[in-house]
Amino acid sequence: MVRFAIVFVLLLLTLFFLNLAEPVQQAVILPFTSGIASVCSWVVQLFDDNVTAVADQMINAQTGVGIHIVAGCNGVEALIIMFSAIMAFPAPWRYKFIGIIIGFVSIQFLNCIRIISLYYLVQWDKTWFEWFHLYIWQALLILEALVVWLIWLRFLPKQQAINA
Repeated sequence: MVRFAIVFVLLLLTLFFLNLAEPVQQAVILPFTSGIASVCSWVVQLFDDNVTAVADQMINAQTGVGIHIVAGCNGVEALIIMFSAIMAFPAPWRYKFIGIIIGFVSIQFLNCIRIISLYYLVQWDKTWFEWFHLYIWQALLILEALVVWLIWLRFLPKQQAINA
């Protein structure tokens, strides 16, 4: 358990530091965030032609109102927490890889729901947008990272659970 805690904290600190580094921001985080805006806009365009993606923004073409997806809103922090927990836990690499892939998809799926809901909330009421943006959705994304890890633990071979 001590080994897990030490590795988890070291991975967490390292990945959060890398996440903030300007070269990583430019090469990975900003293109990733723009991709999220494009995917969310594409989903919304299936039933609403007024939305458009411009880099890391989703904008209503008629009103000009939209959201800007910035660091902290792209799900990367939740991914870092989930990744660090899975990698720190003593388990076979195959299980780690599967957990990371499923966790990534799961967290980004919820993040897309989050972004789309925030896009519509800002159109409707900025007070509700701020409340959901700052309190509800942030907590739910971090909670999902924890839930993904806990579910992943349940699917590990029993030998791994005993050794932990």
